[in-house]
Amino acid sequence: MEYTALYRRYRPRRFDEIRGQEHVVAALRNAVREDRVHHAYLLSGPRGTGKTTAARILAKALNCTAPADGEPCCECESCLSIDAGRSFDLHELDAASNNKVDDIRDLLAKVALGTPGRTKVYLLDEVHMLTPGAENALLKTLEEPPGHVVFVLATTEPHKVVETIRSRSQHLELGLLSAGELASLVADVVADAGLDVDEEGQAQAVRAGRGSARDALSALDRVVAGGVTAEDSSTAELLSALAASDAAAALGAIATGISRGREPRVLGEALLAALRDVFLVRMGVPPEQLSDDDRARAESFAESLAPAAITRALEVLGTALVDMRRAPDPRVDLEVALVRLATPPGGEPGPGPAGSPTLDDLVRRIEQLEQALAQGRPTAVPGATPPPVPPRPSRSGPAAKARETLSSSQAPPEAPADAASEAPAGPSTTEVAPEPEPVPAAPAGDLPDRDALALAWGDEVLARLSKKARARFAIGRFTEVVDGVAVLALPNKPHLMRCTELVGEVEGALAEQFGVAVPIRLVVDEDATRPPPRPGAGRPADGKRPEEGADEEEESIDPDELVDADAVVGSAVERIAEAFPGVSVVEPD
Repeated sequence: MEYTALYRRYRPRRFDEIRGQEHVVAALRNAVREDRVHHAYLLSGPRGTGKTTAARILAKALNCTAPADGEPCCECESCLSIDAGRSFDLHELDAASNNKVDDIRDLLAKVALGTPGRTKVYLLDEVHMLTPGAENALLKTLEEPPGHVVFVLATTEPHKVVETIRSRSQHLELGLLSAGELASLVADVVADAGLDVDEEGQAQAVRAGRGSARDALSALDRVVAGGVTAEDSSTAELLSALAASDAAAALGAIATGISRGREPRVLGEALLAALRDVFLVRMGVPPEQLSDDDRARAESFAESLAPAAITRALEVLGTALVDMRRAPDPRVDLEVALVRLATPPGGEPGPGPAGSPTLDDLVRRIEQLEQALAQGRPTAVPGATPPPVPPRPSRSGPAAKARETLSSSQAPPEAPADAASEAPAGPSTTEVAPEPEPVPAAPAGDLPDRDALALAWGDEVLARLSKKARARFAIGRFTEVVDGVAVLALPNKPHLMRCTELVGEVEGALAEQFGVAVPIRLVVDEDATRPPPRPGAGRPADGKRPEEGADEEEESIDPDELVDADAVVGSAVERIAEAFPGVSVVEPD
């Protein structure tokens, strides 16, 4: 006798034999019992959930000679002929292969013909595969079929069915079975068929089914034929590699899975499904289709991966699976995606040294950066590479000579030592924004005095700074050295606040110049806004003006040596307003 596959031998023959689809069974059985059968039904759901089976049972119930409470008797000639596939009352059409306009027109030409039974049922499987022309040809007959005709449309992708067809049909959705329902189905089939399958083999069939009754029974057939086989561990190995940020282990798991005969896309889809299970378990809503072993595995990985890391992995892997459809070598897309997910920060793939950041740490840093950018806070991250320091400007040319003139004019003549106590107090200074961690003062003998700082400030120290720091600190001047700290005066508080973040660069330039650490304290000194007098700009000692037309040495200017002012300092109008408090800007009429 020819062997019949388990999923065909144990296909439900009555509504009450369908498992896990109570809402669909109730709708169809009540419609038959109360004679309120709709002219068109749309059954949707994943594979192996009973769409075609429900349509055949409906056809039997509508044509049974002795129905009982909406159920077919399964003993009359009409029921037996439908079960055997030789009935004229049920016409099945595979819309995936018969999806042209001519195929639908040929079917519709026979709709009005009579049949031996009371109702003619047309079952169109995978109806979403119809071409637009075939869908349009079906619309009119689907909306107003003859009284003895019922259409049943089945699909695994209802979103691809055009709205005009869905609106003309009664839509019933079938879902996946839970792990408990699949385990009960497998146990009943093993007992009824007298199969020699232990609990481990039944559990393997339930895991392979993943909610599909047909897949579970097909897996049970494999267990009966070949016994319990070792399951592919590639998915678990890939999850472990992602949790440990080990790119080398991820690539090795891919190579192992492919060597076992699995396609790259199959590996990617299995990993994506496992990541989804881990994500749902981490969020507290585990799928009902998970077996006990799969649930335990998902819970163990959920503890080692943050939700943000899982979400990113799902997005990257999903994009890779889409790209694999048109890639010449799908394996490359999968490998690149896993290396991106498993490579720790620092750019070197493979397991990092002890204490190196993991994928969770990287995701956490990215979230901190996004929050800092949204709030306008500084976005410096420990371990980030600082921006390159621009080349030092030339020490010759107009800018260097201007700095020399400025530094010489800022140095006041040295007062006698005995008159220091009688000298009037200098301009009052206001200390602003003290350092959060005070710099330890160095011995006074090691530090340069104010005069040495002022002389070196223009030509040597400023030339060592970056363009940004040089533009901000050029207006400052050293006023004194107190308790081992050099006091640098700036014109106003806003300018001081902008200079605070670059104090470290100035201290480094001073240390490089004098060979000793020179701590700096920034203060506000209103006198700093007064431009120093230009040497030689006044009258000569004899009181006479210089002769007109006197030959003066013309200085050549190289534009490449000029230093741009910092845009942060403000416009000319803002600088004038700062120099003259109380002024107001009057707009011209």
